[in-house]
Amino acid sequence: MDMIDSLSRKRKTPLKKSPYRYNAYKNNDQKSCSVCFLDQSKTICFRSCLLVAGAVLGFSLGDASEAFASDPLPPETQIQCDREKLGNSTPVVSQTDPAAARDSRVVSTTTSESGEDKLDTSGNLLGDMGGLRTWLYKYGVTFNLQEFDELWGNVSGGTSGKPAYIGVTAPSIEVDLEKLIGLKGGRFNVSALQTRGRSISAEQLSVYNPVSGFEADRSTRLFELWYQQSLFGDKLDIKIGQQDLDTEFLISDYGALYLNANFGWPMAPSVNLYGGGPAWPLASPAIRFRYRPTNQLTFMFAAAADNPSGHSFYNADNPTNQSVHKDGANFNMRSGALLIAELQYSINPQPEDMSKATEDPGLPGIYRLGGFYDTGRFPDQRYDTNGGLLASPDSDGNPMMHRGNWMIYGIIDQMIWRPSLSSPTSLGIFVRPTGNGGDRNLVSFAIDAGFNLKAPFPERENDTLGLAWGMGRTSSRQRAYDRDLRNFNLGTYQPISHDEHHIELTYQAQVTPWMVLQPDLQYIVNPSRGVLNPNTGRRVGNEVVFGLHSNITF
Repeated sequence: MDMIDSLSRKRKTPLKKSPYRYNAYKNNDQKSCSVCFLDQSKTICFRSCLLVAGAVLGFSLGDASEAFASDPLPPETQIQCDREKLGNSTPVVSQTDPAAARDSRVVSTTTSESGEDKLDTSGNLLGDMGGLRTWLYKYGVTFNLQEFDELWGNVSGGTSGKPAYIGVTAPSIEVDLEKLIGLKGGRFNVSALQTRGRSISAEQLSVYNPVSGFEADRSTRLFELWYQQSLFGDKLDIKIGQQDLDTEFLISDYGALYLNANFGWPMAPSVNLYGGGPAWPLASPAIRFRYRPTNQLTFMFAAAADNPSGHSFYNADNPTNQSVHKDGANFNMRSGALLIAELQYSINPQPEDMSKATEDPGLPGIYRLGGFYDTGRFPDQRYDTNGGLLASPDSDGNPMMHRGNWMIYGIIDQMIWRPSLSSPTSLGIFVRPTGNGGDRNLVSFAIDAGFNLKAPFPERENDTLGLAWGMGRTSSRQRAYDRDLRNFNLGTYQPISHDEHHIELTYQAQVTPWMVLQPDLQYIVNPSRGVLNPNTGRRVGNEVVFGLHSNITF
C-alpha cells in the first residue's frame, strides 16, 4: 500500500504518514456562509466574514478625525513592543521567519537637533545607497532587503546523510502614509520571497516539523501585502490584507532564537491545519485587530482564510501544498475561516534607558493566553465515512470528516536573572504548551521550553546562547490506527506511534551590525513519532543534525 511522502518545510509540516490513500476532500467545494448572518447555507465562508469585517473597518476609518493617532510615528510591530518590555533581552534577530527577522532588525532612526527624524543605516551592508534610502525615507518609504543562507548536515540517523543548502532572499517595502500623503497612523507593507535549495527535513529526516524554520519549496512569490491603520492614540490598530500571522500570534520572544521550526509557529498548527495555516511561507487574506489599553495589556484578534494554498486537506501529489500558485497570488477565500485571539500581559516593563533608572523595575516577563477555531472540515485519524476502521482491508480509505478544529495555548517569557541593572547580560526562560482535540488531529499536545543567556561573554552584548527542548505527542486516535494496522497486517513490522522530541543548542552571534551567524546543533528523538525507514524497513533512527545559519541585511 502507498505511503504519503513526508515533506517538511517552515511551518508547513509533512502530512500524516498513512498506508492508505483516499479521495481528496475538496475544501474549495464549500460555497456559502452562515456566520456572517447572510442568507446562506450552513457552510462557513471566509469571503463574507472578511467583507463584514471590512465594513466595520471602513466605518472606523470614517469616524471623527480625533480617532486617528496624534503621534505621527506608526505603531510598533508586536516584536518591537515585546523587545522593549523585556528590556532588550530577546535575541537580536527573531528566527521565526523573514518577516519576524525584518521586524526584529527594524531600521532605527535618530533625532537631529532640529527635531527631524533621520534614518540610521549603520545596520545595512549597502549603507545609505548613495543617499537613496534617506531620500525615500523623507517621503515615508523604507526599503529592506535580507538574505538568509544555511548549510545543514545529518551525521546520524535519518534516511541519508547528504549536506543540504537553503537560501531565502526577502525584499520588502514599508510606507508611512503620513509622510507620503498626510494620513496619520496609516502604514502599508509589501514583501516578496525567493526561496531555493533543498529541504534536508523532507529528504533525509522524516520529522514532524523541519529542523530549519527557513525551509520552503523553491519559488519566487509574493509574501505579504497589507494596510494598517492606527486609531485612538495608537491604542487600537487594524491590519487588513495578505498576512503572515506568525509574526504576532503564538510567538515566544525567547523561543524565536532557535532555528528548529517547532520553536516558531508550533508543531500542532503546522501539522494539523490546511497547509500549516496562514504562516510562512504561505500568507493568506486576513483582518487583524490589536487593542492596547495600557502599556502592559494587549488583546489581539484575527480572522484569516484557513487554507492559504487553496488545496484540499490531503493531496498525495503535493503534500506541501506550495508548488501550485507559486507566485503567492492565490488569495484563496473560498474555504473556511481561522479565528484566533490572544491576550498578553507584561510584568515589570522596563524603562527605555536602563542607565537612567533610579530604582529596580524588577525582572520583566510577558504572559500570553490564546486559542483558535478553524471552521473547516478535518479527517478522522481512525474511522472511515461508514464508521469502520480505516486500517481494514474492507475500508474505502475515505476518512470520516469532522466540522471545525480548535487549539488553546499559553506562553511564558520571563527573565529570571541579571547581574545588575546596567548589565546587558541576562538569563531568560520560555515555556509554550499547546493542546487540541485528538480525533481529527495528528498531534494533540506539544510543548517547548528553554533557557536563553543574552551577552554571555564580555564585549559580546548582542550575542545569545540558547538551549531548548520540545516535544509533540501523537494523538490517541492515531496510535489506535497504528495498532489496527498491525492487527490487520500480521507478520509485517508496523511501529506504534510515539512522541517526537527535539533538543537544540544554538549560538547567535552578531558578527557585524549587518551580519549575524548562528551555528546550531539539534538532536531529534523518534522522528515523526517513529516512522519506517524505507531503506531498512525499521524505524528511522534518532538524528544528530548540524547547521550554520547566516543573515545579512543589505
